[in-house]
Amino acid sequence: VAWAKAILFNDKMKEEFRSFFHRPDTLALGVCNGAQLFAHLAELIPGAEVWPSFERNRSEQFEGRLSMVEIVKSPSLLLRGMEGARLPIAVAHGEGRAVWNDPKRADAALASGLLAMRFIDGEGKAAKNYPANPNGSMGGATAFTSRDGRVTIMMPHPERLVRSVQWSWKPDGWGENGPWSKLFENARHWIEEK
Repeated sequence: VAWAKAILFNDKMKEEFRSFFHRPDTLALGVCNGAQLFAHLAELIPGAEVWPSFERNRSEQFEGRLSMVEIVKSPSLLLRGMEGARLPIAVAHGEGRAVWNDPKRADAALASGLLAMRFIDGEGKAAKNYPANPNGSMGGATAFTSRDGRVTIMMPHPERLVRSVQWSWKPDGWGENGPWSKLFENARHWIEEK
């Protein structure tokens, strides 16, 4: 919150961030603390009006583990081509619960098409209960994107499972990279296309 306030209360910094997010040739990923920062800067990010803030986990403790997520169809350029994938992901946060001040805003956010990822249970359904939903977010919500898909925020850490050697088990034939490397490959391809 302090980082966001430092930006929002400084006219020059605020305009620099607004300018960055409004440029059509930029791409941004906010993970964990970055997700919290971007969520507080949502007023500067086009198409981020329905984003939540991230608050203390319902468990009232830091949660560090592997959890299962499903990548939901969304405009996220970073998650392009990954829709429907169900993957383990590293969780490491104490304040990851998606919160909206108004229940109507929560419903609108979850129905907006900007939900990009959610925690799932052992049956592949949106996780409602702990520990499958480690932070207690409604509908297991844990990642969102902007309407044009250029800015994506998420609580879990895909960067911790990019290489196949970071996985405790992997299928034969994976090679050096695991499935989360696709997120970063998407970023590279999008930049090359520009």
